[in-house]
Amino acid sequence: MSAFLARARRHVGFQIGAVLLLLFVGTALVSVFWTPYPVDELAMRFKLRPSSPEHWLGTDHLGRDVLSRIMVGAQTSITVGLIAVVLGMTVGVTLGAWAAARGGWVDEALSRTSDLIFAFPAVLIAILITSVLGASARNAILAIAIFNIPVFARVTRGASLAMWSRDFVRAATAMGRGPIGITLRHVLPNIMSVLIVQATIQFAVAILAEAGLSYLGLGAQPPVPSWGRMLRDAQTYIFQAPELALWPGLAVALAVLGLNMLGDGLRDLLDPRLRLMRVG
Repeated sequence: MSAFLARARRHVGFQIGAVLLLLFVGTALVSVFWTPYPVDELAMRFKLRPSSPEHWLGTDHLGRDVLSRIMVGAQTSITVGLIAVVLGMTVGVTLGAWAAARGGWVDEALSRTSDLIFAFPAVLIAILITSVLGASARNAILAIAIFNIPVFARVTRGASLAMWSRDFVRAATAMGRGPIGITLRHVLPNIMSVLIVQATIQFAVAILAEAGLSYLGLGAQPPVPSWGRMLRDAQTYIFQAPELALWPGLAVALAVLGLNMLGDGLRDLLDPRLRLMRVG
C-alpha cells in the first residue's frame, strides 16, 4: 500500500482525477444535509437572475437556485451511475468468469451474445429500453446496467482466460480443485485490479448516459433534479440566460473527466507492464 501511495503522489493525472472525484462526491454528500435554498422553492419574481451574492450560480426559469439543484443533481448522478455499474458488474463478472471456467459452448455463446449487443450503440439500447418501460430513474438504471453487462463480461472473460493458463491455476486444477473454487480463490482475486479500473471508467460512462437520458426526458423525472434535465430546460433560454446551460454542462464534464483520469491513473499504477513501459 505504501508503494502504491508513493507512486500515486508522482502521478499527476491520478491526483487530478482523485480531487475531482472527491469534489463530486463531497458535493453530493453535503447536499444531503444542506443546500443554499430548497431545490423546489419557486420564486418567479427572481427567475433567470445571473450569478449574485444571493444566488452564486443564478436562478432558473422558475426562480429556483441553480447551485442547490446542481448539488442535489450530483446525488442523482451518483445514485443512478453507482447502482447501474454495480448491477452490470455483478452480472457481467459472473457470466465472464463462468464462460472462462467452462469454455466450450458457454464461452462461445457469451462471446457471440456480447458481439450482438456491441453491434448496437449503448445509448440507443438505453433509449429503447426506457422508451418501452417508461421514463423513470429506475428504468434508466436498468437500461444503463444492461449495456454494462457485456462490457464487464468481456473484460472478465479475457482476464480470466489469462489466469487459467498460469502455472498456479494449473497446479490447483491438478490438486483436484473444482472450477468454482479456483475461480473464487485464484482467478477473481488476481483480476480485481482490472475490474476496479473498468468499473471506474464505466461509472463515468454511466453518468454521461444518465445525463443523456434525462436530457431526452427518459431519466429521472421532476421534481428530482438532474443535470441532464437542467440542460434540457436551459436550451429554451440559451440566448436569454446562457449561464443556465453552462453550470450543469460543466458539472457533467468535470465529473466524467475526473473519473476518466482516475481510471487511467489506476490502470497505470496497477498494471506493472505499463509502469515498466513508462520507466523504459
